[in-house]
Amino acid sequence: MADWRPDLSSSDKPRYLAIADAIADDIAAGRLVIGDRLPPQRKLAKRLDVDFTTVARGYVEAQKRGLIESKVGQGTFVRDKPRPRRSAASFPPRPVDLSMNLPPEPDDPELIERMQAGAEHVLRDVVSLLRYQGFGGTQADKDAASSWLGRRALVPAQNRIFVSPGAHPALLGILSILAKAGEMVLCEAITYPGIRSIAAQLGLKLVGLPMDQDGIEPQALTDACKKLKPKAIYLNPTLQNPTTLTIPDSRRREIVAIARRFKLPIIEDDAYGFIPEHGHGHAPFAAIAPDLTWHVAGLAKCIGAGLRAAYVVVPDTRAAWPFASALRAATVMASPLTVAIATRWIEDGTADTMLRFIRAETSARQKLAAEILPKGSYRGDPLSFNLWVDLPTPWRRSAFVEHMRQTGVGVVASDAFVVSDPPPEAVRICICGPSTRAQIRSALEYAAHALTETPALASPFL
Repeated sequence: MADWRPDLSSSDKPRYLAIADAIADDIAAGRLVIGDRLPPQRKLAKRLDVDFTTVARGYVEAQKRGLIESKVGQGTFVRDKPRPRRSAASFPPRPVDLSMNLPPEPDDPELIERMQAGAEHVLRDVVSLLRYQGFGGTQADKDAASSWLGRRALVPAQNRIFVSPGAHPALLGILSILAKAGEMVLCEAITYPGIRSIAAQLGLKLVGLPMDQDGIEPQALTDACKKLKPKAIYLNPTLQNPTTLTIPDSRRREIVAIARRFKLPIIEDDAYGFIPEHGHGHAPFAAIAPDLTWHVAGLAKCIGAGLRAAYVVVPDTRAAWPFASALRAATVMASPLTVAIATRWIEDGTADTMLRFIRAETSARQKLAAEILPKGSYRGDPLSFNLWVDLPTPWRRSAFVEHMRQTGVGVVASDAFVVSDPPPEAVRICICGPSTRAQIRSALEYAAHALTETPALASPFL
């Protein structure tokens, strides 16, 4: 009903809640029926003489109540009553941390059925998977790891490959070998927050290096190596979280030359390295300088965040024993059940199908961002799960995070990512994970309004 105009005069609630209540009341009274198209948000805002943000929040609230749904490119419609899924009673809703950078979740029934078939195949041997296993992965697991790493042109000997229960335990084990409490480890000035937590846990001094459009500045790395005598450098070189930057091959080789000169170990967190298609990505540091590089290939970003497994390639066989000892002390072993599912999905091609889905869906969401957000207002990549947004004056990052809280997407202030310098007025916006494209579109439109017009800073009475 394009001419729908709710009467808010009798409500003493905040206006956005009054809009959601009016939708509910008009549906109950039959004034709105299933399939009716609601007015565009800007049009309704003008009609009611309220701020766009108020209407946007009202529509979001109505979506949360299951009253309406947004369809990309079509508009917002009164929805039918949701039909319960067959297994809904068996699986209660699980909370999702939207502040985490998650890959998009598959919604194709055929792909989901294929994933389930792989898991069911593994569960035929469930009893043996409940036992302690040999450390570092079975032969089948290492064969799968070798096959998977081959997608990044890595062909290490299997005695240099370890299966870890995720990237975090691997990074914890590596850093515990390379550095002692009080010693220096280098990284990008804006970096993955997980490495900050691990360094703090181990009592290491993390030093962030200045960056340009290609990554850390070579001269800054040289100066740091001379002055600080660091024990390692941590890099997230492809689709970096949070800036989405990918270090080009020329800069990678400059970094390797400096690291080789100072005998500096490189810790390569290749969480997103498998997202670009083979042949379109950049050579991993482990391929350029295998003798210097500790390569960590987690599966959380390229298959699913709940699949806590990672493949670690150590620089040489001498490094294998201390790494195995450190990892075993912290974790005993990777979960055999989890690793068996990962192995099966790699063997039967399901992992590749999931990877293709993630690429396609991520690209579609980035196109939405390019269509909706002001040009030049953010940094992104066609295959990154997030956007890095430098906020215009007068926005402050804490206020913007609060402003975006009700949109259903994760927004994190720059404080979580900055190592040394004062945090900039910037935020990371996650556009993948469990949110649908329609939800992402709505959230991005909400953000675009905030970025282009004088902000009415978050007030519950808008």
